[in-house]
Amino acid sequence: MSLEKERFVTSAGVEGRTVAAADMQPRQRLLVIVNPKAGRRRRRRLRATLDQLRRHGCRITLRDTTKAGDAESFARAAVEEGAVYDAIVAAGGDGTINEVVNGLAAVRADGPAPPPLAVLPLGTANVLAAEIGLDPAPAAVARTILAGPARPVTVGMANGRCFTVMAGVGFDAHVVAGVSLRLKRLLGRGAYLVETLRQLHRFPFHRYAVTVDGVRYDAASVIVARGRYYGGRFVCAPLARLDAPDFQVCLFLKSGRWNALRYAVALALGRLHRLPDYRILPGRRLTIVGPAGDPVQGDGDIVARLPVAIEPSPRRLDLILPV
Repeated sequence: MSLEKERFVTSAGVEGRTVAAADMQPRQRLLVIVNPKAGRRRRRRLRATLDQLRRHGCRITLRDTTKAGDAESFARAAVEEGAVYDAIVAAGGDGTINEVVNGLAAVRADGPAPPPLAVLPLGTANVLAAEIGLDPAPAAVARTILAGPARPVTVGMANGRCFTVMAGVGFDAHVVAGVSLRLKRLLGRGAYLVETLRQLHRFPFHRYAVTVDGVRYDAASVIVARGRYYGGRFVCAPLARLDAPDFQVCLFLKSGRWNALRYAVALALGRLHRLPDYRILPGRRLTIVGPAGDPVQGDGDIVARLPVAIEPSPRRLDLILPV
């Protein structure tokens, strides 16, 4: 068992025992929602994973997305129309996963329970896959989809839109909003570095009023974390857990280009949480106020605009973990 999975299944908020792979019947009926824009290497990984699943007798329904919103629509329709699947597989990056999660969360509370969600990581950062300790190798992903334990997790909502790992306001949200999709396809994570350098010269460095469970704070940027990782495997909130009831609210207290660069370097070196002007506090419900219309990023895409209210979703999601 990976360290990530061990920490996840033993943390507060998980009910019941962890189900061993040997205790489960393999999942055979799968809806795989695919973002087909992955590069050649990632498409090979997708094909290899699907081949592994088919060799184990899986009946796979493939749905390719063609535009933003398709993954959400496919996931919601699969549940509302009563299609029988043992799992819904989000094959893409964190943005594709985010759409699928929003589709599952949109099902009425008195409607049918959605099937568990599995992840086939094909994105740039794959933060959720890193958070659960998922090996991206096709054999490991197929094994997880077939027999990994499904555990309930809480997702966050920003003005009604769900996010699984993090939401952000301030400098990082402007980077996400400004990054070139064409450059992202060419450079991968390097596109975010390019946009970070660009934002250092153009970002106005506003201040934001953050109210956490009724207590007000002032910050230069904010990250609301459900998981430990940010932008891949950079640790932003060491105590955050996907199954915990609270968020970890990360406040960047100082403004300006120098401080933004200092925070980025500390994050890359694993020392962000040690800075005296970086504060992490638990919270259940919060609001963030700043320039009207400022972007709010969730799982690496823009999901809302300021002002924003962030709270846990009333409906938990069953997420399939590595074996």
